[in-house]
Amino acid sequence: MGFGRRIGDTFRVPGRGLRRGVAVLTVLVTAAAIGSAVALSAPQLLGSSAADAPAIPVPVPALGPLPADAPLPTAAGLTAALQPVTGTSALGTFGGAVLDPSTGSQLWQRAVDQPLAPGSTAKLLTSAAALLTLAGTDHLYTKVVQGPTPGSVVIVGGGDPSLTDLPPGKDSVYPDAPRLADLAAAVEKSMGNQKITSVIVDTSRYTGPTFAQGWDRADIAGGDITPIEPLMLDGGRIDPTAQDGARVADPAGAAGQAFAKELGLDPSVVSSGTAPPNAQVLGTVSSASISDLIEYMLEASDNVTAEILAREVAIARGGEPSFTGGAAQVLAALSQARIDPSGAVLVDGSGLSTVDRIPPRLLTGILAAAAAPPQGPDDTDFLRPILTGLPVAGGDGTLEDRFGTGTSAAGRGVVRAKTGTLTGVSSLAGVVTDADGRLLVFAFMSNGPSPADVRPRLDAIAAELSRCGCR
Repeated sequence: MGFGRRIGDTFRVPGRGLRRGVAVLTVLVTAAAIGSAVALSAPQLLGSSAADAPAIPVPVPALGPLPADAPLPTAAGLTAALQPVTGTSALGTFGGAVLDPSTGSQLWQRAVDQPLAPGSTAKLLTSAAALLTLAGTDHLYTKVVQGPTPGSVVIVGGGDPSLTDLPPGKDSVYPDAPRLADLAAAVEKSMGNQKITSVIVDTSRYTGPTFAQGWDRADIAGGDITPIEPLMLDGGRIDPTAQDGARVADPAGAAGQAFAKELGLDPSVVSSGTAPPNAQVLGTVSSASISDLIEYMLEASDNVTAEILAREVAIARGGEPSFTGGAAQVLAALSQARIDPSGAVLVDGSGLSTVDRIPPRLLTGILAAAAAPPQGPDDTDFLRPILTGLPVAGGDGTLEDRFGTGTSAAGRGVVRAKTGTLTGVSSLAGVVTDADGRLLVFAFMSNGPSPADVRPRLDAIAAELSRCGCR
């Protein structure tokens, strides 16, 4: 199967804005088909014969594979096209690169080795490390075991941030979120007639500080983060349905109290501790697959999920499940996969820290590996969920409200990219199809100026790639 076909088949239908257009087209075609069917089956009601019935319209494909033989842009052509939109001091300290993933050719670059604060584009590193280390079909588990004393149970955090307290029929922001009520029901069934009297919360899966260097505690109420513990409900959100809503300062404690409530107990019976060795398992629930969590994390730019995945990478690789261990093992996983992480400095897995530094070269290296054509019939595309998780320009996720006006509008539905935004930090890294149907990967990073000023400029640069054959 050719390169263009693999990429074309892997990409999802774009997000809200573009999905709406596709949906309308589908409804119109379906309505026409239904109307024609009625005319054929009951001509006496319409006063016409079957021979007079109009032909059923043939839908015109809106999406298709990219041409495998699309011409490659030249370095000179890209330089000429990008100079007007990149040659400005308004971008501050700026670096970037454009690569062709099919050949590995670097077509354009600016300060490509200079480490810059990445913001949430750092999640590309964590995503790649997770997909290289963990099976995409794996899940994260929360379990409850028999406690050390009669009537006590221990809820053991297994790293799943998506466990929800919402009742059946209501969905949280996470895909296929397991329910606390189901876990409680399983425990009560296992306990039989034995009365449950206390709940112990076990967070021993992770170690070290729960808050990273370079984070701001105001971001808890601001909705960006919660202390990182292996047990929490809805990513620590107060409102499980609000992606960017305020979070709690004690996610494990809040989860323990909510679990006690599900069991009909008073919150005062909740304490911290560890599960006895080889304790009987009373109930277990699991998250969506690792691949699904990664797609969600990239589209929504969810910091908590990124931090959880970094720790799970550390555990799987035999490292310390902490901020330090997670960051070290993420970089080690990339290095082992021959994606050069030199120059990168990580203190977390989400890019929320102001201390993180990543060179543009590393971002395009990861994206190129994700988008590269298979080398043989048995080649497994471990990193493809990175591409399918990237927000669509003007369509969904963190790009839903961007690429709407001016010169950036050409990138709507054509650019897919991970965003990164902190105070004085703006970045955009993803994939784009140029005017000739060639898939390119890019990374653009700016440090210094306000994101309000820089983000439209980065959008315009990516959109310029979509307009250009650049030969």
